[in-house]
Amino acid sequence: MHMAAYTDFSPPFAIVEGSYSKENTSAVTDELLEGSNELKTTSDKQLRDPSVVRYSVNSTALVADTDLDFEITEKGFQHPSEGQSNFEPIFRSGSCAEKGPKQYMEDEHVCIDDLVIHVNEIAGSASPAAFYGVFDGHGGTDASLFVRNNILKFIMEDPCFPMCLEKALKNAFLKADYAFADDSSIDISSGTTALTALMFGRNMIVANAGDCRAVLGKRGKAIELSKDHKPNSASERHRIEKLGGVIYDGYLNGQLSIARALGDWHMKGPKGSAYPLSAEPELQETLLTEDDEFLIMGCDGLWDVMSSQCAVTMARKELMLHNDPERCSRELVREALKRNTCDNLTVIVICFSPDPPPRIEIPPTRICRSISVEGLNLLKSVLESNS
Repeated sequence: MHMAAYTDFSPPFAIVEGSYSKENTSAVTDELLEGSNELKTTSDKQLRDPSVVRYSVNSTALVADTDLDFEITEKGFQHPSEGQSNFEPIFRSGSCAEKGPKQYMEDEHVCIDDLVIHVNEIAGSASPAAFYGVFDGHGGTDASLFVRNNILKFIMEDPCFPMCLEKALKNAFLKADYAFADDSSIDISSGTTALTALMFGRNMIVANAGDCRAVLGKRGKAIELSKDHKPNSASERHRIEKLGGVIYDGYLNGQLSIARALGDWHMKGPKGSAYPLSAEPELQETLLTEDDEFLIMGCDGLWDVMSSQCAVTMARKELMLHNDPERCSRELVREALKRNTCDNLTVIVICFSPDPPPRIEIPPTRICRSISVEGLNLLKSVLESNS
């Protein structure tokens, strides 16, 4: 990805040791719903002082790598129409963001555990609602800041909301992309990936454009709810080449290591036309059950050095230990730094129950083995010959 000067911008929530402060949840939500576009930039953008960015590290023992890196990941999940349950999720989250070894921090994220009390369209709903997002910027922070501040507003304002959430989400991603291009006060050549999770009761819809990833922890098993949009993947390569794009050494048009992003308008054509770099998200809808324990949302700085199953195994052990999603997100970031990630790091852990994950008891199995008459006679002859 190309690099540009960093825009110094104070987010509307306090960052303490790189984590989200829940004391400011209401203020954050109000600003997001207002969709403020006042992202001021100057020609002499200031660099963030590296000394003010601290790594989130504590003394909690990490699980051995050999216990983490086995692969039992499943792609996708059942459709919400399948299965019956009285399960009612309770959303609580924690997050951690660190610039890692890079010079600037270009990631943004948002966590809203109590969406119902902030949105008139769903006010009075008996079911809980929540919204989360991770935005991995490149070429500066203008795009990631703009999308973080406006994406929820565009979702809520869409005429399809809340009756058709899938269409509202797709429309909101494209509207955010176009609105970013129309804002003359910011650098429209910057770009960002976008990963969001919108939850209403048991229904959860994950929308993704880029290489951030959402992974569901289901009784210890990793279920990937998003696909990394890399130019070299079969489906993305086919789409890119069909639209006249080219891939050089894994990079779209030799510039970007992702196939979908918002912004980057120097690589796109006229509005409304199809171009190799797409802002359209892919959606995955899930019906939560008692077996679904938590969701991990992270930028590629985490997934470059850690498998989905590794992250779920580690997060589950952490939650069983202290039941704190914020501390759990810090430990995932710490482990990624330990594994020498080369990128910014942003991790959100969302739990669906007030209780920690239960210990999985595997009942002992009694194995009965039999031997044929021929085998028994052969064994007797061997034993007799050795006597």
